Amino acid sequence: MAALLSVEKLAFAYGARRAVDGLSLELHEGEILGLLGPNGAGKSTLIALVTGLLEPLEGRVRVAGGDPRLPAARAALGLAPQELALYEDLSARENLHFFGRVQGLKGARLKERAERVLEETGLAGRAGERVAAFSGGMKRRLNLAAALLHEPDLLLLDEPTAGVDPQSRNALYEMAQAQRAAGRGVLYATHYMEEAQRLCDRVAILDQGRLLDLDTVPALLARHGGPARLEFTRGGEAHSLETREPLADLARLHAEGPLEGFLLRQPDLEQAFLHLTGRRLRD
Repeated sequence: MAALLSVEKLAFAYGARRAVDGLSLELHEGEILGLLGPNGAGKSTLIALVTGLLEPLEGRVRVAGGDPRLPAARAALGLAPQELALYEDLSARENLHFFGRVQGLKGARLKERAERVLEETGLAGRAGERVAAFSGGMKRRLNLAAALLHEPDLLLLDEPTAGVDPQSRNALYEMAQAQRAAGRGVLYATHYMEEAQRLCDRVAILDQGRLLDLDTVPALLARHGGPARLEFTRGGEAHSLETREPLADLARLHAEGPLEGFLLRQPDLEQAFLHLTGRRLRD
């Protein structure tokens, strides 16, 4: 499987603070790779390095085999930044025509692609309205539409569902999954554990610029999720038991006496994340 993104021993610093510190990873065709990390972990800095907006202090980045600061590699990238990159005094369609021209689209091809992504993001019926009148979810979808306009091989999504309603969030999930199904790569930075667990083929957990672990969600849970928890009621009293062998423990509990009810809580990605990054508050 071809690597659309290759990051090798990457480092970048803001003054004395290393925001990215010796980070290496690859993202392949037809894959959604999640980036999880506390505030200041280096997720947005990594995305800026991948786009060529920042120059590495050490190491290198390759996008579709090339330097992201060069036009050929930049053309393979689509970016939906955390801070909305839209002109609010323009309509949705006018925004897309502007960004399409920046990407080299013009004429009938530009009009065709703009109408296609407006349809895909559920904005076709509001295409002529000024963006200032849009809800937060509509702006997020238009932000993604601009990133998809030129059909990039690699899509970079930085907190794409921040502040949106459940309907828009689900629509954004489906659009990310559609890019994977089309064979594109998606780098998906998020704070939301349930998003990463639901969407991502693999997840990279970052803290203080370092890669703590990278694997599939089941593999991360096996290494860092800890035991499951078996909650049960006996004699009207609630009990809880940590277990790595829930079926055996449940059979033992039944043998000891009747249970009025039980619930098995499996470890989740949040538990693995906190195990790796700690519970200290981040600002």
